[in-house]
Amino acid sequence: MSQEGCDLQKTLEKALQKMPTLGKYVAMRIKKTLSIVYLLLIALMALGTIVGKYTSVEMAADQFFGAWWFTLLWAVGVALGVAYFIQQRVRRPLLVLLHLSFVVILLGALLTHLTAKKGIVHLRQGKPVTTYSTKTGEQQPLPFTLKLNRFRVSYHAGNMAAMDYASEITILHDKQVEHYQVAMNKIYTGYGVRLYQSSFDDDMRGSYLAVNADPYGIPVTYVGYALLFIGLVGMLVDKRGRFRQLLRQSKAQRAAIVGLLLCIFAPTHAQTALSQATAAEFGKVLIVYNGRICPLETFAIDFTKKLYGSQQYQDYTPCQVLTGFLFWPSEWMKAPILKVKSKALREQLQLNEYISPMRLFGQQGYILGPYLQEAQNQQSNMAKALLDVDDKMMLLMSLTKGDVLKLYPYVTPNGQVDWFAPTDKLPRTMPVAQQKYIRSILNLANQLAHQGRNDMLNDLVHKLQRYQVYYGGTTLPSPLALKAEHLYNHFPFTTILFMVNLTLGLCSIFFLAQRKRYVYFTIFMGLAWGILTFTLALRWIINGTIPMANGYETMLLLSWLIMFVSLLTTRTLKLMTTFGLLMSGFMLLVSHIGEMDPNITPRMPVLNSPLLSIHVSIIMMAYALLSLTFISALAYFLTSRSHRKGMVQMSQQLTLLSQLFLYPAMTTLGLGIFIGAIWANISWGTYWSWDPKETWALITFMVYAVLLHPHSLPSLQRPRIYHLYCLCAFLTLLMTYFGVNYFLGGMHSYA
Repeated sequence: MSQEGCDLQKTLEKALQKMPTLGKYVAMRIKKTLSIVYLLLIALMALGTIVGKYTSVEMAADQFFGAWWFTLLWAVGVALGVAYFIQQRVRRPLLVLLHLSFVVILLGALLTHLTAKKGIVHLRQGKPVTTYSTKTGEQQPLPFTLKLNRFRVSYHAGNMAAMDYASEITILHDKQVEHYQVAMNKIYTGYGVRLYQSSFDDDMRGSYLAVNADPYGIPVTYVGYALLFIGLVGMLVDKRGRFRQLLRQSKAQRAAIVGLLLCIFAPTHAQTALSQATAAEFGKVLIVYNGRICPLETFAIDFTKKLYGSQQYQDYTPCQVLTGFLFWPSEWMKAPILKVKSKALREQLQLNEYISPMRLFGQQGYILGPYLQEAQNQQSNMAKALLDVDDKMMLLMSLTKGDVLKLYPYVTPNGQVDWFAPTDKLPRTMPVAQQKYIRSILNLANQLAHQGRNDMLNDLVHKLQRYQVYYGGTTLPSPLALKAEHLYNHFPFTTILFMVNLTLGLCSIFFLAQRKRYVYFTIFMGLAWGILTFTLALRWIINGTIPMANGYETMLLLSWLIMFVSLLTTRTLKLMTTFGLLMSGFMLLVSHIGEMDPNITPRMPVLNSPLLSIHVSIIMMAYALLSLTFISALAYFLTSRSHRKGMVQMSQQLTLLSQLFLYPAMTTLGLGIFIGAIWANISWGTYWSWDPKETWALITFMVYAVLLHPHSLPSLQRPRIYHLYCLCAFLTLLMTYFGVNYFLGGMHSYA
């Protein structure tokens, strides 16, 4: 062979060696196609929640998420994922188990979609029923005869807020008779179907029960959940796993992470008012407010904040303001205490920011009147501002007439304690003397207030308190709960904490290089954490339930967890003190200035489940850890441009610390989502309903899960790309926590 032929042959051999093998080429195509399908699924899920916003969640669940093409897309994604997983020749049992769990869960979801039967059965007291209605209106046979014996609603103290809904039913099958009570978080299971409490008739003699028959999907899905729990926890304890490798890179982090995993589980003349001491005695009187029995001072604080935007009006306490409007309405109606928030409304009606309530009445009557009917049918900012001011006026009118003052308990003949306002229609069974007392007590107090006879007025208030104790019985809060609420009302712990934490966090930046002085900021954060712990304990004592039931309380919990994690890790990286102070201060600020309601109210009946504390605490832990990966990313980009030796080392520590946060975050997020699915199955009859909150939680999980695959996506091994992805991924977390509540709504909008 000539020299030219030999050179050509060598060139071809080298070219062939550089070309990817067929197996590698196929793997690359599978990975690329899988990535496209994965991103498409995330985008479509996000789009589906928006579709549900402008149609309905039920329509989106049926017509969008339940469409054949959406199911097919998931099937394609699973097939590609399995093919890529096999091609990678993964042999570690825990990784196989973890990824297999998702296949089993999706298989269970497919079985539910194809084989489950759902519907509603309407029961009327005493009438037997043998069929139920599907969504399409078809009648399907029940495997038994069903009869409603009685429907009842149990209430919290004061007969105001529902505590539970229960249907007492009889089930007849052949000659067997079974009696059962179906209630919230208490389902009936038998003969291949499950019954859930759904709704009821206005006359309280009828009940709606949801019917669910899913013999194949639920057991398969629960097997998938079990495999998932084992896989997620195994991801943290596997000696060959990435998380343990990260721990070995820095032994100092190990104690912090172990501890972290253990915690999973305008001036005017003075108004006439009562003295502060006498008004404070009035504040100890109990009232039914927000569905529970609480001190009048709690209502007074909310009353003053609603009118004035602050709980302190000039030098008057909230109880002085409340009793001022109650006993001297003509004078207090002239006080500039009503805040008009909207600048546009002020300009249109020529009002100041703070006006007297009487300013809203002119020669033509109530000046808001001509605008209200139109405003009720609009969603504009101007309409909302009008209705907000009108709500304040209606509250004032209700107070001056006494409609809101449910101060008087009465024990009915059947032993139930009801509370009444002086303007309520009193039951005929109530003794005449007691009726006269209820009608006259506030009038007598008014006379004594005008006469300035504070000693007699105090005595009258004490007699009212004794009256409440005598007739209130077991509906009254405990003395410990009353002391806790008094303390909670008089010290705005969270308001102080957000200002202190943010201020200290900013100041700590200037002391990063001074280790001896910087440690004081860590001590201050420990004190702040203790105060927030005390605040949460007070709310727990007041309401009798763990404070995790609404958006405000979960924000406090999130701040608590952020400070706790920061305290655990600050010895490893002292910058964590600054992170903890700033992030917790920001969360408390959001809870303070946002639309979250800090009022303590009874739980919704569906939340009365032991799974609430487990689900919420685990999810909040995940959010706290993911928030710290976001803060780590911010700090990385702030320090990465510096060439100082200390800053370069800090940048490396930030990447390691962020990854150490990521793995337990994904474990807790995955556990929290699927514990929530189990809870939903117990409460609503379906473990997954494509509600916006659960959909966005899944989106967040899928987005952050990408970071757990650096070998498949080598670019994520570069710190800059990794942290940039963390910054962008945090947007999904914000959407899950805030965007769903304030924009999309759904079953979780109370959270």
